Amino acid sequence: MAGSEEEARYSRQLYVLGGGAWRLPKSAVLVSGLRGTGAQVATALVLAGTGRVVLHDCHAACTADRTHQFLLGESDLGQNRAKASQRALAELNPHVVIETHSGELSEAFLASFQVVVLTESPLEEQLRVGDFCHAKGICFIVADAKGLAGQLFCDFGEHFDFDPAEGDPVSAAVQHISQGNPGVVTCMGTEDFRDGDLVTFSGVQGMTELNGQKPVPVRVLDTSRLEISDTSSFSPYRCGGLVSRVQQRKQCSHEPLCRALKEPRIKVANPEDLPRSHSLHAAFQALHAFRGKWDRLPRPRAPADAERVLELAWSLGAQQGPLDEDIVRAFASVSAGDLCPVAAVVGALAAQEVLKAVTRKFQPLNQWLYFDALECLALPGAAELTETDCAPRGSRYDGQIAVFGANFQEMLGHQKYLVVGAGAIGCELLKNFAMMGLAAGPDGELIITDMDTVALSNLHRQLLYRSADISEPKSVVAAAAVQRMNPDVRVTPHQNQMGPATEMLYRDNFFQHLDGVASALDTIEARTYLERRCLRCHTPLLDSGTEGTRGHVLAMVPSLTKPPEPASPRDGTFPLCTLRHFPHTIQHTLQWARDEFEGLFQLPAEQVNQFMEDPDFLKQQLPRKVLEQVWDSLRERPRDWQDCVRWARQHWQSRYHDAIIQLLHIYPPEHETSPGVPFWAGDRICPHPLTFNPDNDTHLDYVLATAQLFAQVHRVPPCRDQAAIQAVLRDVVLPPFSPQEGLQIPLIEEAAEEAQVPTDHRQLTQITQDLVQWRQELVGSKEAQAPLMEPIHFEKDNNVHIDFITAASNLRAENYGISPADWLTSKQIAGRIVPAIITTTAAVAGLACLEIYKLVWGCQDLSCYRDSNINLSADDEHYLLLRFQPRPAPTYRYGGREWSCWDRLEMQGVGTDGQVVTVQEVLDWLQRTHGWTVTMLLCGDDVLYDSKADAETRARQQARRLSENLEGARMLQQQDLELLYMCEEEDAEAEDTGPPLLCSLP
Repeated sequence: MAGSEEEARYSRQLYVLGGGAWRLPKSAVLVSGLRGTGAQVATALVLAGTGRVVLHDCHAACTADRTHQFLLGESDLGQNRAKASQRALAELNPHVVIETHSGELSEAFLASFQVVVLTESPLEEQLRVGDFCHAKGICFIVADAKGLAGQLFCDFGEHFDFDPAEGDPVSAAVQHISQGNPGVVTCMGTEDFRDGDLVTFSGVQGMTELNGQKPVPVRVLDTSRLEISDTSSFSPYRCGGLVSRVQQRKQCSHEPLCRALKEPRIKVANPEDLPRSHSLHAAFQALHAFRGKWDRLPRPRAPADAERVLELAWSLGAQQGPLDEDIVRAFASVSAGDLCPVAAVVGALAAQEVLKAVTRKFQPLNQWLYFDALECLALPGAAELTETDCAPRGSRYDGQIAVFGANFQEMLGHQKYLVVGAGAIGCELLKNFAMMGLAAGPDGELIITDMDTVALSNLHRQLLYRSADISEPKSVVAAAAVQRMNPDVRVTPHQNQMGPATEMLYRDNFFQHLDGVASALDTIEARTYLERRCLRCHTPLLDSGTEGTRGHVLAMVPSLTKPPEPASPRDGTFPLCTLRHFPHTIQHTLQWARDEFEGLFQLPAEQVNQFMEDPDFLKQQLPRKVLEQVWDSLRERPRDWQDCVRWARQHWQSRYHDAIIQLLHIYPPEHETSPGVPFWAGDRICPHPLTFNPDNDTHLDYVLATAQLFAQVHRVPPCRDQAAIQAVLRDVVLPPFSPQEGLQIPLIEEAAEEAQVPTDHRQLTQITQDLVQWRQELVGSKEAQAPLMEPIHFEKDNNVHIDFITAASNLRAENYGISPADWLTSKQIAGRIVPAIITTTAAVAGLACLEIYKLVWGCQDLSCYRDSNINLSADDEHYLLLRFQPRPAPTYRYGGREWSCWDRLEMQGVGTDGQVVTVQEVLDWLQRTHGWTVTMLLCGDDVLYDSKADAETRARQQARRLSENLEGARMLQQQDLELLYMCEEEDAEAEDTGPPLLCSLP
C-alpha cells in the first residue's frame, strides 16, 4: 500500500538506490574540508537523506571561497566554514542530523564513522587517516579538485560486499523444458544470461516443481537454450513460465592509500586515456610535495612554479610509464584556481561513492579516477594569459580568474543566457552560474523559464528549494535563490512552457539576442523543439539529461557541431492483444491496470456527464459500446459505501475469475494452433482463474482502492474500516459464471478490439429507451445541478491511485504466473517516473558549465569542445565518465556547391514598395541570386508553389503574397518564415532540398 511522507520526498531516488535505502539512521559520514568539493559532497548527502553528516573544517571562510562554495553568504565571511555551511545545509533536509567539528582528526574521533571523506587534505593526513580507516574497516574516500583537474580515490576495505543490480531483472519467456539430467530450457533469447548465473522459475505449467524452487545455476548452450539441473523426475512441461536471473551480490577488494599510490588501479573510459591519468596521478603527488616545501600552491600561470612541479614529479618517481610533461605543466599552471564546475563534478562523483558505501548498492570505484578539462587552456585567448592576467584581485571570483584571467571574468558578466527548466539539472546549472558570475555584469541577463511548481519529491535533489516553497513557482523561487547566492546576477523568472504555444513570446529575435541556451528539460518533445529553434537561430545550446545514475551533456555549437539526432519517444505502448489477453511481463500488467483505471473511473464519468449536458447526445451516431457504458454507469450508481464495496467485489470477480474462465473456454490449455503445435507456448502464458479471499491482502487492497475510487466518481462518502469492509464482502454472493459461446478473441494487433458478440438490436433499443427515461428523471433533480459524476484522472502522486494500479496489476500477474511488483516499482513504471538522484544531476551540470567557458571565449575549434556521458553505477566493464569530441556538422551538395547543416539563405520579405513579397518574387530572388529554377516552394506543410500544377493554379500561387499564404505563421508573429524549395537539379548525388530560406517579415 501507500508509502510514507519520507518515501514521497525521496521517491525518485528510491528507484535508483532501492526501497528503504534512505532509511540510514546508523550511517555516519565525515566530510572534511568545506570548500567547493566538500560543499558539493555534503550537499548531495544531505539531500539524499544520509542519516548523520559531520562537517570538519578548521578554517574561516574568505571572499575567494565564494568562487565555488555555494553554501556561504556574505555574512558568513570570517566564520568557520563548517559551521557556516551547517546552517545552510540544515535548511535542506530536516531528516538528516548535521554536526560540525573543528578539532583534529584523531583516531578516537574517526572510529565512530562508517565513511570518511577527505577534501583539501594534505597527503600526510590522507595517508594517516587512510591507514586507520583501512585497519578499522571504515570506507575511505579522497576527493580533490585543483584548477581544471580532479582526483578521486576509494578504499572500501579488503572485503566489501555490494549489490550491482540496476534496472529490471533479466528474464525470458519459456517455450519448453526437457525432462533430463541436465534439463534444457528453450526460451525467447538468452543474450543477457551468462554461464553460472542463478535463475528462478515462475508461472511454469506442467513442470510445476520448478516454480518457487531455490535458484539454480545455468549454462548457456546457444541463443535460445539454457542448461539447468536435473529435471528427469519432474512432471512433463506443458506450457508457459518465465526464467529470471537472480542478481548475486559481489565482493571487491581495495588496497590502502599507501600501497595504492605506488601501484594505482585507475578507472579510465578508454585504454588510451591511461597514460594521461598516470601523468595526473604523478602531478597531484608533486603538487602535495610543492605545497609541503613552499607552503603554497604554484602561482597561476607562473612558468617557474610549473617547472618546479614537473621536477618534483620526476624526482618522486611516482609516474607509471612515460610522464606527459605538457600535462603536468598545464595542471600546475592553474592548480591554484578554484572552479565551481570542476568541484561539482568531483564532489558529485565522490558523493555517489559515499552512497555506494552506505547502501552497498552498485560497484565502488576501483580505486582511482582522474578527471580534467585541460583542453580549456588551448582556447584562443586562454593560451596567451600571463601571471599578471591571473593574479588575485581580492574578488569573489579570484579562483576563476586564476584559471581564465580578469578580462574573461568581465566577459562572463556580459552573457545573456536562457535556462529552460528549473528542475534537478536546472537548479545545479543555476547554482554554478551564480558562482561563476554568469550574467553578473551591468548588461548581463539570465532568464529562467519553468511552468512547474515545487513539489515534495523535488526536495531530495533540487537544492534551491525548501519545504516552505512547495506549490510555489519553480522559476520564481530559483531566481530568488540565485540572487541570494550572488546578488550581482541579473536574473528574470518566466513561468512559460517552451513550445509552439509560446512562440509569440520567444520569437526568433529573442533567441538571436542570446549568447546561449542551457536545456534542462525532461521530455524528448520539448528538447527536440528547443534544438530546432536554436538551430534555426544559430544560438549555442547545451543539452543535459539524466536517468538514474546515467547522464549526458551535448554541446550544439553553431557551424561546428552536428545537431542531436531526433529521438523517438519511449511511450511504453504494447500491442492491445498482448495487454488484454496474453501478458508475459509485469510491464504488460501495469499498463493494463493503467488502462483499467481510465476505463473505470475517467471515461464513463465523462460520458455520463456529456449525456446529461447534451440534449442531442442520443441523436448522434455513437458506437454501441459508448451507449452501453453510459447505461451501465447509471444502472450501477451506488446508494452508499456498502454498494461501492459490492461493486468492487463484483468487478474483481469479472476481471480475475470470469474473464480468465472465458479465455480458457475459447483456448483451453491443451489447445493447438496446428497439429502438434501448442497454442500456449512462447510468449503466450496459459493463465489460471483466481478465487476471491477476503483475508488475502492483495484481494482486500484491490477492493478497498476500487471502492474508494468508485465512491469518489459517484460522490459517495468513503470508509476505510477494513473490518466493516470484510463483513460486507463475506455477505456478497455471486452467481456461478457460464462462458459465452461464439465469442471471438483476436490474435493479431490489427484485429485487437474487445471481444464482441453479434449486435442485439432489441437490446440496443431497450438501452436507448432506458437512457431517455433516466435522463428525464434526473434532469431538474438536485443531484443534476452539478455534473452527475466526477471523472478521475490518474495522478502518479495520489496514493489511492497507485494502490489500485499495484493491486490490479499484481492480481493479473498472478493470473498469468508473472512475478509481482511492489508498490514503489509499480508507481515508477505506471507513472512513467524517470529515476533521479542528486549526484548524477550535479555531475552533469558541472560538465555542461565547462562547455560554457568555451562558448564564452567564442571558441571555433571543434577539438576544444566535449560531449559527455556518465554512468555512476558502472562496473569494471563499463565507463564511469566518458568525454569525447562532438561530431562535426555534416555537409551536403546542392546547387553545385557544398553546404553545412547550419547554412541558410536569407532574404527580405518586404519589397521596395513596402509590401510583403509575392511568391513570384521569392522565385525570382532564388533564380537571380543562385541561378536556381524552383519546381516547388513550401512552408511547413503548405505548398506555396508547384510547377506541376495547371497554368491557372500556378498563376494564382505566384501572385499571392507570403502573408496571404501563411496566416498560421503570421498568427505566431514569426519574424522569419522558413521556406523549403526544390529545384531543377542536374547533380544526381545532390540532396532534394537546399539550405532553408528565411524571409524576414516586419
